[in-house]
Amino acid sequence: MKLLSLLLITSLCASAAQAPPPQNTGSTDAENQELNRALEEAGASPVDFIRALENHLQKYPNSARRLEIERGLVRGSIDAKDYRRIELYGERVLVSDPDDAVILEPVAQAELKTRTPDGARRALPHAEHLEALLTVSAKEAREKPEGGRQGTMHIIETDVHLASAILLDARAQGILGNKPKAIELARRSFDVSPSAEGAREAGYWYNETGDAANAVNWLALAFTIGDPRVTDADRARDRERMGEIYRQWKGSEAGLGDIVLAAWDRGREVVAQHRLELKQYDPNIQASDPMDYTLTGVDGSKLKLASLRGKVIVMDFWATWCGPCRVQHPLYDKVMEGFRGRGDVVFLFVDTDEDRSLVPTFLSANKWTNKAYYEDGLSILLRVSSIPTTLVFDGRGELASRMTGFDPDRFVAMLTERINDALKGVTGAGAQPGSPMGPASPAAKPAT
Repeated sequence: MKLLSLLLITSLCASAAQAPPPQNTGSTDAENQELNRALEEAGASPVDFIRALENHLQKYPNSARRLEIERGLVRGSIDAKDYRRIELYGERVLVSDPDDAVILEPVAQAELKTRTPDGARRALPHAEHLEALLTVSAKEAREKPEGGRQGTMHIIETDVHLASAILLDARAQGILGNKPKAIELARRSFDVSPSAEGAREAGYWYNETGDAANAVNWLALAFTIGDPRVTDADRARDRERMGEIYRQWKGSEAGLGDIVLAAWDRGREVVAQHRLELKQYDPNIQASDPMDYTLTGVDGSKLKLASLRGKVIVMDFWATWCGPCRVQHPLYDKVMEGFRGRGDVVFLFVDTDEDRSLVPTFLSANKWTNKAYYEDGLSILLRVSSIPTTLVFDGRGELASRMTGFDPDRFVAMLTERINDALKGVTGAGAQPGSPMGPASPAAKPAT
């Protein structure tokens, strides 16, 4: 079963087992235990999960947990692709919680599934309300960015959801006969977050208005744009529809290739511009080489790793929650003492905590005086999957050594040796020349 249903079952079971019986609502320990048991018996089947919840509501129509159960039914129905139930229970949940964005989107999608005017009329207010909520969220994400890769991902995800909401609005408007409005909204969705779906929707409504030229251009964009969510089947359908409209317009496919090539260039430019806009929140958004990264200091300063080219760079990836990191930290001081006064060796202490607010307090409490930086997405590029990890880069900016975990008795000697090897241009154990991803050093003990 998909993760969503598994999480729902776990959540509802835990809630049923742990929550105290509500007062004066008719909910009892016996009811909670019965719900818990029914969900456990549902096992891995979304259908059985839905049936268990529906049977419970039938037996306990006045359950104090009715809203919670109906919300679970919506999410279980999403997993089962049961659009009738998504709409049925989703509408009930939205009466009590009209701002539930998690429910608004699938309900509107379900109501638009049949592409009928009745469904579009029900979906339109949900799509418009969702769009308004997400517009505020997108604005706040930019005005108060979290910083680093995590903050940028939040902006990107908010934009994706906003673009989807605008598309639902476009679809509802088009089905209700307002095709120019549908085109305007589809194009706005594409501007918010460039996607094949946005281009496809614009192409559809352009074709519905008889504008074959724009229909083909937008379908060509949907066909060519770099969108990881697009499947081969999606591209095949876009290609078929684009060709069909073009042949009806021109009589053959002569000249269609030029339009496709132009769409390819346009798509690459649009995506590049979108990433450029995001670069103000994350300077590393387009970086694929570690030396192209800019790290943010805990004190707010910025360090471009490119400025360190020609030097050996030692990176200590650590976290506030990591016990071995605390043991290892004084050993770094001993290693640094052996290279004191040398301008060709630099030590960087790179924090990997998701919650950055913990770091300044930790540094102060533990009296760590070495300047620390946030990882800003670098640990993902370098595949740092366990903490502590020490990486050594040579003067060319290539990974010379990777030490995952550490041996307290040998750490100082091992790291010193690897730094000296990097200074000589020798690739140490556990790294591959020219690659930011090397296997962990077999001599180092992994952290626990």
